[in-house]
Amino acid sequence: MHKAKKAELLSPAGNAEKMEAAVRYGADAVYLAGKQFGMRAASDNFTAEELGWAVQYCHSHGVKLYVTVNVMPHTEEYTALDDHLRYLQQIGVDAVIVSDIGVVMRIREICPGLEIHISTQASAVSAQACRAWYQLGAKRVVLARELTLNDIKNIRKNIPDELELETFVHGAMCIAYSGRCLLSNYFTGRDANHGTCAQSCRWCYSSSEMKVKSIELAEANRPDTPVAVVAEEEPNGETFFMSSRDMCMIEHIPALEEAGISSYKIEGRVKSAYYTAVVTNAYRMALNAYRADPAGYSMDPLWKRELESVSHREYDTGFFFTPPSENANTVTQLGYIREKAYLATALETVEVPGKDGLYDVTFIQRNKLVGNDPVEMISPGKVGRAFTAAELRNEAEEPIESAPHPGMIFRLKVPFPVKIGDILRQG
Repeated sequence: MHKAKKAELLSPAGNAEKMEAAVRYGADAVYLAGKQFGMRAASDNFTAEELGWAVQYCHSHGVKLYVTVNVMPHTEEYTALDDHLRYLQQIGVDAVIVSDIGVVMRIREICPGLEIHISTQASAVSAQACRAWYQLGAKRVVLARELTLNDIKNIRKNIPDELELETFVHGAMCIAYSGRCLLSNYFTGRDANHGTCAQSCRWCYSSSEMKVKSIELAEANRPDTPVAVVAEEEPNGETFFMSSRDMCMIEHIPALEEAGISSYKIEGRVKSAYYTAVVTNAYRMALNAYRADPAGYSMDPLWKRELESVSHREYDTGFFFTPPSENANTVTQLGYIREKAYLATALETVEVPGKDGLYDVTFIQRNKLVGNDPVEMISPGKVGRAFTAAELRNEAEEPIESAPHPGMIFRLKVPFPVKIGDILRQG
């Protein structure tokens, strides 16, 4: 019988700022990409030099670092890929996340020391597929997001104990099977399987009747490239029939912990550092609370409130409880639910209050803050704590009405201790 270790919390790191936020707010591991061969070309990603620094930074904080090499490379790309793989092994990354069998075999040939994790892009949905990847050298399989918890439990029972399973627990879903989609390529020539997805499934489509009993859809900004489909038209003449909801499993930590999963993955390398910090923090608090007292555990609604504060689409539980055949998991309202404004980041640790009982802290501005605005402070292991941003001051200690300029340094008194990297957000 499989005896699972504590599942790691794995957070996205689209750039250095996001990686530091993930580490600071409780990630056990981060995943990121170099400038090539990763499936999120829209992220800033890391240069070769930055990758070396990132490994050292994470390891110095006891955090693992995985690099995505999960595109489906063409023949002519393998020379550059070989150099990239050798470099990743040289700097000591903890694993590479791979989806293409050719890349898997290439790693075994030229970098046998690199640990291999199979990407969700490989669409592994069975114990048989997992065992096959294991025989090819994989240490972990990131399961397809189309599986239920019962499916995952069944897979766990039928694979080697040494083979780890990773699942997404939060973030954007894809209407295509584990991201294998050609819509973007068809509409824009941008290859989703090379990391340049235009997210055509998220576009707003309008409809016009055709002679046959179907509907012709054209995206609002591309009326000359319609697609014939059979679909129900929304009352306002628009439809988001392919746009999926976002996954959120914060309310189901016990069920996840009992499923034999080795790694809980948060999606969102393109999202903000604020998103990375808040989502990582919420799941860290939930996991810590459950593991401290499984029998007495109850979900704190404030954790869900934290997740509501970040940019997201409607939340759902993906396919963990209802398979795709029963629920398409598509949105019922338009676009993103916007996050609370990320106002500033603390530049210093202040743990001793002044005579007035307040903590005088230096911040760097991210978005405009006005004096006497209601704000909240986000710290690792704590939900947002509310106070009023009274008596703003500039670097010269002069009173100011607001901090309007990006990157502006200002001072503010806070009613509780603050550490470097703590986040000030809109109240």
